[in-house]
Amino acid sequence: MVISTLEITLINFDKNLIGILSKIKDSYQLLEHLHDVPGDLEIIKKELVKINGLLHVIVNKLENIDNNSDIYVKLSSAAKFYLQSYSFEREIDTMSKLYSDDPYRLKNIRTSILESLQDKKLMEKVESIIEAS
Repeated sequence: MVISTLEITLINFDKNLIGILSKIKDSYQLLEHLHDVPGDLEIIKKELVKINGLLHVIVNKLENIDNNSDIYVKLSSAAKFYLQSYSFEREIDTMSKLYSDDPYRLKNIRTSILESLQDKKLMEKVESIIEAS
């Protein structure tokens, strides 16, 4: 059995994608388990930047590969929607100056971020692809 260069490229792509998705899932779970205490805003900010960057990488990779897998198309669509629809940077910047220790505001921003990642079942798609690997 001979494996073509294209097949090797796709196998490497899948492994790389699973690694990226795992990092997104890890950040999501970290955000889920925060306790809304002073110092959490910096963690939220760092994890949000990480998630956004990784989603940009995924969208770029999926656009540049010749694979129209239904799963990849749906993942790309959900990731693009998230990136275009949600931005928490300004709200986090405002909070960091005024309310970074307020547990209710921390919980509110954290919950908003987690809910936004559930929109279009983005995290469900992420977890599904990881579990299928």
